[in-house]
Amino acid sequence: MTASAQSTTVGRDRVITRALPPAMRNAIGVTWGTLADLCVVGLLGLSMWLIVSAAEQPPILHLTFAIVGVRALAIGRAALRYVHRLNTHDAVLTQLAPLRAETFEALVPRVPGALPTNRRGELLSAFVDDVDQLQDEALRVRGPLVTSAIVVLLSVAAVALISPLSALVLAACLAVSGCAAVWLATRTAGEHDRQLSEARARLSDALLERFTRTETLAAFGALGQARDSIAVAERALSRIQRGRAAAAGRTGALLACGSGVATLAILLIVSGASGAGITAPLMAAVTVLPAAVFEIFAQVPAALVAARAVRSSADRIAGLTEGELPAELVVEGASAGSASVATAGIGEQIVDTTIELHGVAVRHPGASSDAVSGVSFTLRPGETLIVTGESGAGKSTLALALTRFLTYRGSYRLGGVEVSSLPIEWVRATVGLCEQQPHLFDTDLRQNLKFARDTASDEELLSALDRVGLREWAEARGGLDAPIGERGALVSGGQTQRIALARVLLADFPVVVLDEPTAGVDGPLADTLLHDLLGAVPADRSVLLITHTEVPEGLGVTKLAL
Repeated sequence: MTASAQSTTVGRDRVITRALPPAMRNAIGVTWGTLADLCVVGLLGLSMWLIVSAAEQPPILHLTFAIVGVRALAIGRAALRYVHRLNTHDAVLTQLAPLRAETFEALVPRVPGALPTNRRGELLSAFVDDVDQLQDEALRVRGPLVTSAIVVLLSVAAVALISPLSALVLAACLAVSGCAAVWLATRTAGEHDRQLSEARARLSDALLERFTRTETLAAFGALGQARDSIAVAERALSRIQRGRAAAAGRTGALLACGSGVATLAILLIVSGASGAGITAPLMAAVTVLPAAVFEIFAQVPAALVAARAVRSSADRIAGLTEGELPAELVVEGASAGSASVATAGIGEQIVDTTIELHGVAVRHPGASSDAVSGVSFTLRPGETLIVTGESGAGKSTLALALTRFLTYRGSYRLGGVEVSSLPIEWVRATVGLCEQQPHLFDTDLRQNLKFARDTASDEELLSALDRVGLREWAEARGGLDAPIGERGALVSGGQTQRIALARVLLADFPVVVLDEPTAGVDGPLADTLLHDLLGAVPADRSVLLITHTEVPEGLGVTKLAL
């Protein structure tokens, strides 16, 4: 096995391990499942024994134990199956919440720049469909395989006690038809699994495009094309799913044939060879038992198909979350902390918030050259620095380095301490980024502000809105309960920037980085917005304004061109 393949396998195994419930809960679920399946086999065999024995009209007392046994096994089959499903599904669904959280946490450090795909549909499919698929490892792979192995072996052993020849015939039919069914199931599943994830991703892409670009599509009369794309993706996914269902049907039919062959072979071969060695009731029980044994064994091909699907999903998730992080990305918790700050609390603010850069260079993950290099400046509390440059000059890249999303080379000191030696939490609690395209949640204005400081009162929220010039606007729309719409659909670009700055003010960052706050705002409105945003920041805070447009005169700021 190559190093790359070994790394992929290790990453996949880590993903699957995260999806498994605790071992004790797994063992309890397997126990209940085994008992339920044993009831299935025992019920069929004992029922046939009782029917044939009753035909001989023995004293009723000779049949009492069998009558009670049939009732007990019938009740036990249903009751134990219910307990088994309740236990296993509860264990798996309990594990799903931390599994999603761990997957999300593993994705976070890879943004920006370390994900192998930019397709939102593929990421959404991995985070939703593939994570859900991992539940099958405990439910439909490991549990059924262990349960089937135990019940089939015990059943064959029980038949061997009655008739060794019957057990041999049953084992041979199980081996032949079982191998054929497993080959058919895994071969077909291998073809479909390669297509299923891509089909899901295409459908997710089409749906996201339709629902997040509705206004643009409507403006250009392309809604019909978007609906057609969704329909095509749906038909492709349905075709693959029908193929999987048909393969499962063929596998079931093959096992049913195997069960019938085993029953006929026992009836024709064993009955003639055994003569009077086996009583009629026992012979009837042995003849009918293959139907129950094959029913239990049918879980094996289904489990192997599910295992391929689980491993395919785990491979895709591992490809997104388990790969080695590029050196350009900052790993949270990796900063050791210098001796001068190591004993302080993590959330404590740095007293001196002077920023000093000397020869700083920053590179995007996977890039062969620096996006920005040779940057030097000093930004003291209360000062404003404007960083200008053409699009692509590296201004936003510099902002990501200042907030410790990307690593840097050179010297970047905060309060006289090299930032690479400070805990990331300290840096991000000191330097706040108001990004170029702030994300607004599809909820009311209050919740869009409170995640910056969840303890803020309504009056504090309104005060922050007042400082950014939005209080009257908010009150005219119903106050803090005003809806924002999906991705801020109900507010303008300038209002979005003001809401984002209100968040920054609520978070009370000593240093504020404004990344292209006037993007999408034209002419005099951009100048007004810029004046208002800079005026809203308290005078004792540092401001680093990133823009590619001309800055109006009279702001009293220092400029740095990239």
